[in-house]
Amino acid sequence: MKAAIFFIFLISGYGGYSQMNCILGVGGRDNETITKVFELTEEQKENLKNWSAELKVRNEIFKDKAEYLMKQNEESSPEVLLEVSKKYQSYIDSMAKNILMMDKRLLKSFNPTQYERYLKLCRQLTLRPIHINRSVDEN
Repeated sequence: MKAAIFFIFLISGYGGYSQMNCILGVGGRDNETITKVFELTEEQKENLKNWSAELKVRNEIFKDKAEYLMKQNEESSPEVLLEVSKKYQSYIDSMAKNILMMDKRLLKSFNPTQYERYLKLCRQLTLRPIHINRSVDEN
């Protein structure tokens, strides 16, 4: 039960983005909590580890770009800074999209019981769950 409470705290405190979507936080501070709360299989654990590493690499690129952008424009005029802020925001948005993409990957690997547990936690937190297409392609 402590793991579930910690997980709820983790996803509710994962930045402003979590206020809308019920994110898992793949690649966040505590993948072990995700593993325990959703009782991940060995394959899911390995995928979580790999996707977390991939997310770190993807977002490190945007973080570096954002830092370079800010350093390059430290002495810029307000007009230039306005344009810089738009570019900076696009990097932040891209990082958020990466987080959502990794969460969707994990959610798609969930069995029905795991996914129902996720939906229940989201409802308890009054956050919008990430819906995934669980239909089977019969073609």
